[in-house]
Amino acid sequence: MVALTALWIPILLSAVIVFVASSILHMVLPYHRSDYKKLPDEDKVTAALRSAGVTRGLYMFPYCSHQDIKKPEMLERFKQGPVGTITLLPAGPVNMPKYLAQWFVYCVVVGLFTAYLTGRTIPAGTVYPAVFRVAGTVAFMAYGVGQLVNGIWRGQPWSVVIKEVVDGLVYSLLLAGTFGWLWPK
Repeated sequence: MVALTALWIPILLSAVIVFVASSILHMVLPYHRSDYKKLPDEDKVTAALRSAGVTRGLYMFPYCSHQDIKKPEMLERFKQGPVGTITLLPAGPVNMPKYLAQWFVYCVVVGLFTAYLTGRTIPAGTVYPAVFRVAGTVAFMAYGVGQLVNGIWRGQPWSVVIKEVVDGLVYSLLLAGTFGWLWPK
């Protein structure tokens, strides 16, 4: 068993490496540029949302309760469309430093859980491939597999979900490599 205190360097270094890699994947490489679409007649749609008084939150349309979902008038509304969800952020400029800080904290948390599970299952002195395999699997559950729910329940296009899963695989491999490299002897 390896204590978490013995793994603070791989936890923090892997968080930094994943943070930098995610910046490269999202800002330098072009394959995420098609993830979001512009609303048709964006000014008209956003004006309608403003005039309706919507605030920050997650909205579903057409909205109905579980009891009403089979009623003919609801079925007709679903058939007419559009059907979807929309996430509204607070009004004002995007607070990118806040989101980046939260992402970095998430990377540290993934590193902590990876360190905990790997440290409980693999002793000090274990060879690189064994550490890599366990740490990579744990990290992939957080970075990659967790993205699938967005295609299942949030209606994200599968092309976007698959790109996020691939990103998660990259992050997991980087974290696993860091843990394998810095695993206590």
